Amino acid sequence: MQVILANPRGFCAGVERAIAIVERALEKFGAPIYVRHEVVHNKFVCDDLRAKGAVFIEELSEVPAGSTVIFSAHGVSKAVREEAEQRGLKVFDATCPLVTKVHVEVGKMRHQAREVVMIGHKGHPEVEGTMGQSGDGMYLVETAEDVKHLAVNSPGQLSFVTQTTLSVDDATVVIAALQEQFPDIQGPKKDDICYATQNRQDAVKTLAEQCDLVIVVGSQNSSNSRRLREVAASRGVESYLVDGADEVQSEWLVGKLNVGVTAGASAPEILVRNVIECIKKMTGAEEVQMAGVNEDVSFPLPRELGTIPAR
Repeated sequence: MQVILANPRGFCAGVERAIAIVERALEKFGAPIYVRHEVVHNKFVCDDLRAKGAVFIEELSEVPAGSTVIFSAHGVSKAVREEAEQRGLKVFDATCPLVTKVHVEVGKMRHQAREVVMIGHKGHPEVEGTMGQSGDGMYLVETAEDVKHLAVNSPGQLSFVTQTTLSVDDATVVIAALQEQFPDIQGPKKDDICYATQNRQDAVKTLAEQCDLVIVVGSQNSSNSRRLREVAASRGVESYLVDGADEVQSEWLVGKLNVGVTAGASAPEILVRNVIECIKKMTGAEEVQMAGVNEDVSFPLPRELGTIPAR
């Protein structure tokens, strides 16, 4: 048996930046540091930050006056920013710059009096933050079926944006449905789905061609991790999403020749290593690294918090 590791996998630049912002704030200002929503969607990461003094909250009303609060990598609405300012909270923004790019796009579209359709998953923090960039003139769709029932006020003045962590293939289907129903609709100048999401999905497609089982390391509430499992499954390969090695079941491995392993953009490499070692212990499998795209993207921290150490 071989265990084949996808490349690239795991942390992206936006996740590294978000975690570093929380860790640097704790070092500089001491605990507690309040974080609105999970800074990234990974249980291991958030538990580690809790142990260091981070307090995850859902609403700013839970933050004591004069405290420091960090906005998660998924971004927040304009109303949340205004509330933080009104309450005089010290804010560090860990919003991924690629999510901020979508927020800027929405602002420009609405400034041009264009209505905006967002393709995304209802209830996801990134979607709530992006939809909250405008008080009106925005619509949310998740599937091509949703598009059939979409009624807008200005079909001739319509644009679309997407959640950054969608399945590339699924988003393409929804975009095609929008273009068929609203021929004048305009998209962003550059695809909103982030480079890391696309790279990891492309790697899983290649991985699925070589494997009869794919294990994705990531938390259940991680959109990009769930999409990786779905991409593998859509190619007819048995696939599972696990938080860590303790969730790997020996019966999955029975009769398998090649087991693929990858990780969502919010899952740290230590969890991947634990899963690999677990599989090797169960089966004696040989570890093989798949070739892939080399990512050298990095995003700066807020000036007050310094820089991210070189990887």
